[in-house]
Amino acid sequence: MSDQRLSFKEMCARFDVTPRTLRYYEYIELLHPEREGRSRFYGPTEIARMTLILRGRKFGFQLEDIRQWLLIYEHEGTEVQMRNWIDLADRQLVELDKQKAQIEDAMGELKALRDRTMADLEAVTAASDTSGD
Repeated sequence: MSDQRLSFKEMCARFDVTPRTLRYYEYIELLHPEREGRSRFYGPTEIARMTLILRGRKFGFQLEDIRQWLLIYEHEGTEVQMRNWIDLADRQLVELDKQKAQIEDAMGELKALRDRTMADLEAVTAASDTSGD
């Protein structure tokens, strides 16, 4: 990766996150920007970490799981991190399957209710049409 450094504002814009989100990720030690006076700069490592954080959030991982996973890389290396990632991914896939089933159930119920309401509305409309003759 290049020696690119992003300012706080550039980091927010690049990853489409709010300043509050970025500060929170720093507060919980997911990110460790370089500081020059009051300014913060994010180098290639922090940019890569942010990419992984947002990817993890997209997949529904908790921030603490992401933090622990990033710490494993720092302290134990790539192989251990990869094994841990596989375990996390397997658990998350089970959770996402459960959520998918819940969403499909909710969608089925909502469609059925919509169809019943549409039929009721058609009956009311037909009744008012015949009573107005």
